[in-house]
Amino acid sequence: MNKHKLHFMLLLMLTAPAWLMAQSTTKHAFTVLQAVEFAKQNNASVKNALLGIRIQEQTNRGITAAAFPSLAGNIALNDYFDVPTQLFPASFAGGPAGTYYPVKFGLKYNSTASLQLQQLLFDGQVFIGLQARRTSMDFAKQNVAVTEEGIKVNVYKIYYQLVVSKTQIDLLDANIARLEKLKHDATELYKNGFAEKLDVDKVDVQLSNLQTEKQKALNSIEIGYTGLKTLIGMPIKDTLILTDNITENDIKTGALNDTVNYNDRSDYKYLQFAKKLNEYNIKRYQYSFLPTLSANLLYGQQAYRDKFTFFKSGDWYPISYVGLNLSVPIFSGFGKEAKVKQSRFELQQTINNIDNLKLSIDNDVKQAQLNFNSAIQTMDFQKKNMQLAENVYNQTKKKYEVGTGSNTEINAAQTDLITAQTNYINALYSAVIAKIDYLKATGKLQ
Repeated sequence: MNKHKLHFMLLLMLTAPAWLMAQSTTKHAFTVLQAVEFAKQNNASVKNALLGIRIQEQTNRGITAAAFPSLAGNIALNDYFDVPTQLFPASFAGGPAGTYYPVKFGLKYNSTASLQLQQLLFDGQVFIGLQARRTSMDFAKQNVAVTEEGIKVNVYKIYYQLVVSKTQIDLLDANIARLEKLKHDATELYKNGFAEKLDVDKVDVQLSNLQTEKQKALNSIEIGYTGLKTLIGMPIKDTLILTDNITENDIKTGALNDTVNYNDRSDYKYLQFAKKLNEYNIKRYQYSFLPTLSANLLYGQQAYRDKFTFFKSGDWYPISYVGLNLSVPIFSGFGKEAKVKQSRFELQQTINNIDNLKLSIDNDVKQAQLNFNSAIQTMDFQKKNMQLAENVYNQTKKKYEVGTGSNTEINAAQTDLITAQTNYINALYSAVIAKIDYLKATGKLQ
């Protein structure tokens, strides 16, 4: 092989995996609702909950099958080592009364081929099972809703945390730009003998610290994106772009509503379906005290041979019957009574859980209202404080530039501004979380 061709093939083999990986990377630009919808399709917990619906469908089919007729074919073949013996009264053949002759009736081989049709006419437990099918499906579907709700809340929180982090990076960039300008000015003053080298070094330290803070923030954002991808079921190698923005007005608008409807909460509806299933369970065990009735129909052919010649010519004799079977439970060792009592206790547990959930919802809503109001007030306060700190910094910088202010004053003003900005970012994110928690508490999170 040509040397140049060999080099080309080796290069292609080395670069192909990276090229294929690059080709398989997908870019996603999501609003928060699109991120939630993606999670519903790809999150493992949601997918398993959806499979629970499929499982319940098959369970319902099994319950329905009990009410349908069943048809079975049967082929039996018997080879008697000893043909059954019957005792024949000797008096029938003129022998002494009270004595018997042993007589073998039948042939060594016999076979039966039959079809049997069975139909359950009444069984209380099957009857209740048929009634409970719809509620069982609703219960499985509501489990999906509860699972999706939990995923949705986390998606909202991480998504908007990352959105707020854009504002954080913007503020850090603005501070870095200020310090770079301040460093330039301090350097020029130092060159002209109007400042000390120490003043330039102090600004340089502040700038280095701020750049470090930005890098830490970028690392946290990258971790946040990885966590969001994992939560919604997106491959880590894919690119995720968040298209939504969040403003203070967005946070304040359309949040508080004094009316609370328990049925807006997916976990409350889930327990309501659980209660219905508990009630069906009680009926199921109560109906087990009732008789069961079934019918069956059989048609077949029987043959008897002294030699194994069933596949040759010979007589076959028909057999057929129709029958009813009524089974009346009389005593079962108190097991059924125990099941009824147990199912009633389980119902009471569910009722207790519903009552407790109502109290919990009322508490969640009240706390969420207080937290949200407090978070809004804090956000407004921190915004004003940040604006004030920025004004102080600008005035201090002007004094420094005209020589009436000190380097210590401007460094302190810069530190106060960074602190105020950090507090504002934290307050902004806390307000977002408080609104999400309130919407979750009231069942209004879309």
